[in-house]
Amino acid sequence: QYKDAYQAILDGVKGGAKEKRLAAQFIPKFFKHFPELADSAINAQLDLCEDEDVSIRRQAIKELPQFATGDNLPRVADILTQLLQSDDSAEFNLVNNALLSIFKMDAKGTLGGLFSQILQGEDIVRERAIKFLSTKLKTLPEEVMTKEVEEFILTESKKASVLEDVTGEEFVLFMKILSGLKSLQTVSGRQQLVELVAEQADLEQTFNPSDPDCVDRLLQCTRQAVPLFSKNVHSTKFVTYFCEHVLPNLGSLTTPVEGLDIQLEVLKLLAEMSSFCGDMEKLESNLKKLFDKLLEYMPLPPEEAENGENAGNEEPKLQFSYVECLLYSFHQLGRKLPDFLTAKLNAEKLKDFKIRLQYFARGLQVYIRQLRLALQGKTGEALKTEENKIKVVALKITNNINVLIKDLFHIPPSYKSTVTLSWKPVQKADASQKRASEDTTSSSPPKKASAGPKRDARQIYNPPSGKYSSNLGSFSYEQRGGFRGGRGRGWGGRGNRSRGRIY
Repeated sequence: QYKDAYQAILDGVKGGAKEKRLAAQFIPKFFKHFPELADSAINAQLDLCEDEDVSIRRQAIKELPQFATGDNLPRVADILTQLLQSDDSAEFNLVNNALLSIFKMDAKGTLGGLFSQILQGEDIVRERAIKFLSTKLKTLPEEVMTKEVEEFILTESKKASVLEDVTGEEFVLFMKILSGLKSLQTVSGRQQLVELVAEQADLEQTFNPSDPDCVDRLLQCTRQAVPLFSKNVHSTKFVTYFCEHVLPNLGSLTTPVEGLDIQLEVLKLLAEMSSFCGDMEKLESNLKKLFDKLLEYMPLPPEEAENGENAGNEEPKLQFSYVECLLYSFHQLGRKLPDFLTAKLNAEKLKDFKIRLQYFARGLQVYIRQLRLALQGKTGEALKTEENKIKVVALKITNNINVLIKDLFHIPPSYKSTVTLSWKPVQKADASQKRASEDTTSSSPPKKASAGPKRDARQIYNPPSGKYSSNLGSFSYEQRGGFRGGRGRGWGGRGNRSRGRIY
């Protein structure tokens, strides 16, 4: 008789609003007493979760965790994950809370439901399931996020079927999920993550600089890898790939991101990675590629006419931001082959390099003096103006280049000095340096004043006021760069799905 009564409650989902509200409460309340009607009960509650009346939907969703018992839990997790597509904020919050509550009952079972939808769900469901994991896992207590649960997350995430169809934004979220796992905070854990990123970057493939997706994929993956590198977790594989495949094609790189200085972005990443490069197989060859690229941005002084005046050649533009990155990378890798400049280059090439260094250093000294003079006595609010922020960054960059050039002028060249890259935070610094670490530069070099009648360095290198960088902004690994187009190309080209991308 009770079974018939419970069946009557289940049939209530086909009735009016009052019957449905009662059913939404009583179906879960008596669910455990009628295991033989479990499927019917869950389906009935699911019907209520999709009702047109928002209040009925909310009541039905709120009660869903009561069905999460035994073998039913993964199914309930799967249902709740699908309900993440709701655009009603109150309903969406109820779904989140319900998922968290069953997470505490059985974390692996709940993850099974979430990953099922990540693999097979609709676009919006997949995206929101990944975002749920990236934001909520870190809020769960240790007794829920056990080592076994973390290993399950890593195993599921590493499955080719999950990552083969991932978009750039989704991959960033997966890395956020995995790098937040306590079990991966060890050296071996970070090494696993680096290998995962290297696999996703597909460093075995032929690099195509004219394919925006190919370039963007490499940059996004590299941004995820950079924070993982250390003296124990080496960047060798990435640095080698950049030297062999990216640097020679620097001028022909394309990007789908409007307004992004793709060349500077690449050089910044290379500079950051170069500090953690281990033993490299083709060190001399790659150092030569780096040296050749550096020479492109280290101009020779303009020729003089017989009367000592400029022969009419236009003054070379000095790309300070590019040179900081290239000189730093060369300095870092040069430590591994300290006789490169003296033993691996012929005397003529070394002489040519010294002339370029000297010419660059002369202009640098003038510019540093002018920047210091412009910033002298300025503190607090005065340093927060756009013009002064640019000057502070410019001073940090030029000081860095100056230190590195001095090292290379030693006989033999030295690689002992240490500098902090201009866009990286420093531990001990004055106010202006701290401010400089918060900003980045573009590749826009200072414009030169027209040369006077004599080759006076002060005239040649007179920079305009505050025009060092045209697009100052915070550099964020997760936000710089983006992914355009559908999943049919680039990151998603290997899958069968055809999802659009969320920004």
